[in-house]
Amino acid sequence: MAEDEFLTALITLEDVLAENGRRASLIKKRIAQLRRLRSKGASYTELVSGDDTPLIVQLLSESSKALDTSGAIVRRAEAQALHAEGMTMEQIAERFGVTRQRVSALLRKARE
Repeated sequence: MAEDEFLTALITLEDVLAENGRRASLIKKRIAQLRRLRSKGASYTELVSGDDTPLIVQLLSESSKALDTSGAIVRRAEAQALHAEGMTMEQIAERFGVTRQRVSALLRKARE
């Protein structure tokens, strides 16, 4: 049986979501830490200078980038799977909430 690229993309997405959950947990801990230290009078410069912990903005950027990358792979694979099963680009576009031209681009990138 041929590899199911859409299911493979979903497995990767699950992994990304799990990692983003870990990052979200770190962000929550960091928020609590920042609140605690600020209430004790620490400056923001002190908070970012003296700690090895990743900054919230770094964690947010990593989460966003990982989700964007994985999401693009899922979109391409799903569009390709639906098109291979006979859905038209117009039908896929309607389901995805995008233009037919965007679906055409997704299918072209999936073939590359």
